[in-house]
Amino acid sequence: MSLGDGGLKWQEMKDADLESVDSIGNAIHTQLPERPEVFQEKFRLFPTGCRILRSGTKTVGYGIAHPWLLKSIPPLDTFLVALPPSPECLFIHDVVVLPEARGHGASAAYVADMRMVAVQVNLASLALVSVYGTTPLWSRLGFRVVEDASLVSKLMSYGKTAKYMVSPTNA
Repeated sequence: MSLGDGGLKWQEMKDADLESVDSIGNAIHTQLPERPEVFQEKFRLFPTGCRILRSGTKTVGYGIAHPWLLKSIPPLDTFLVALPPSPECLFIHDVVVLPEARGHGASAAYVADMRMVAVQVNLASLALVSVYGTTPLWSRLGFRVVEDASLVSKLMSYGKTAKYMVSPTNA
């Protein structure tokens, strides 16, 4: 999916992109590191939800999503092992856009793409964990914070500002 200005384009992720994904993740998520093998597993389990953001030939972002269960937050840096047999949502594990590529609607374009993917696999909701105070961004994209005491311990690995958010696919 091309973005009008900025020369940015979301593309399907390939095996060869995983090194760039790891490098970008390490640069941005200094407080929330994940091993490259964790990204590789998510890509292997559901490549349909994995995209890279390109500016020309340079990778300037990525998005990783997979089918999951509502209110079941996978801890960071852990393996999923398998996708649930009866998923309830498309879980957006991570969307990262490098600072030089921000401000062109890349996150909104990725979410729009994932809404279509969710519909294709018969899922009515998207879910994610907002980190680094990005709740306003996700709220503008149709996500709402879910307040539930059962989520507190599940959010611990995502940091103190983490919020679990859900959006219907038709938002």
